[in-house]
Amino acid sequence: MPEAWVYLLRCRDGSLYCGWTSDLDRRLAAHRAGRGSRYTASRQPLSLAYAQPMVDRSAARREEARIKALTRAEKLALVAAGPASV
Repeated sequence: MPEAWVYLLRCRDGSLYCGWTSDLDRRLAAHRAGRGSRYTASRQPLSLAYAQPMVDRSAARREEARIKALTRAEKLALVAAGPASV
């Protein structure tokens, strides 16, 4: 089992939210309950658009920062290239 995950959520308004976690199921449940982040709490419902397992938390934080620096088009290409894996 991976130690950490990097994920992208697709929000109701079409925006994408990027984050990382050590427990993907728990984190998705928190987002869907409105407790995951302020950003996603106001943009529900949410769907998992992309999830990538990472070897450790440090790698997950680096990958999250890399993804957040991408343009929207690049993020959408990432989602299209790799389906969500849970």
